[in-house]
Amino acid sequence: MSQALHTPPPASPGRPAGGDDLAALAARHGLSVSGARPSLPQYMRQLWGRRHFILAFSQAKVTAQYSQAKLGQLWQVATPLLNAAVYFFIFGLLLGARKGIPSEIYVPFLVTGVFVFTFTQTSVLAGVRAISGNLGLVRALHFPRASLPVSFALQQLQQLLFSMIVLVVVVMAFGSMPTWSWLLVAPALLLQFVFNTGLALIFARLGSRTPDLAQLMPFVLRTWMYASGVMFSIPAMLADKNVPTWLADVLQWNPAAVYMDLARFAMIDDYGSSYLPPHVWAFGLGWALLAGGIGFIYFWKAEETYGRG
Repeated sequence: MSQALHTPPPASPGRPAGGDDLAALAARHGLSVSGARPSLPQYMRQLWGRRHFILAFSQAKVTAQYSQAKLGQLWQVATPLLNAAVYFFIFGLLLGARKGIPSEIYVPFLVTGVFVFTFTQTSVLAGVRAISGNLGLVRALHFPRASLPVSFALQQLQQLLFSMIVLVVVVMAFGSMPTWSWLLVAPALLLQFVFNTGLALIFARLGSRTPDLAQLMPFVLRTWMYASGVMFSIPAMLADKNVPTWLADVLQWNPAAVYMDLARFAMIDDYGSSYLPPHVWAFGLGWALLAGGIGFIYFWKAEETYGRG
């Protein structure tokens, strides 16, 4: 009787007897593990297939962001302009941060820096919350999770384009008229968008496991802003300081400073090449490819873990 209790039941017709047989049966019928990570090329194809969702989702976020405010979408422009006004009063007037910058172009210099850096800042902050702040959507629907941080970065790009209208008015008001060089803004912002998307992907993965990162990042980004020359010219500010040459190079070649320099060079007449570090376009391209590539692969590596736990 004891022997009968321990005898495994015979396999019924059409029912495999072991786990290996089950795996073979699943493979034969084209079945795969639910939620398994696809290959990188397949993942890229899936993401491209969701391009309409990514665009629609980003547009909906832009529309909804200020829907409860009386001024509505005007806050997209008013917020960075108010920040620029505060920085002008504190750094431009009180602390003399205009050193090395002609007074007639300091306001366009400052506003351009604020707008361009805000583009990166908000992309990173949105990326941190891209997964952890949308767990209901992540758990309810099957789609490539990179759609969310990419969509948030695209949302910030759309907001920047609204701000660029105001930037054009400010630049022209201080004497810089449209020239062919203004067309350089397009590739500069495109490179920055790729860079921002890579950062958003990196911090989306980190934030999915550590939601408290959203509380820390504003302090990190504020430090980055002060070190990137948003309110002052880095070479002029360090000219009479006893700092190592390599430190000055690091500050000038950091990606935020690079993309601000490219935008300023394109739009401000008196902001010439003498203000730019060597090979600035090469650095802009390199930062975009490095952050974009690493960010995408890093995020894809954890695709099957998002929304679990």
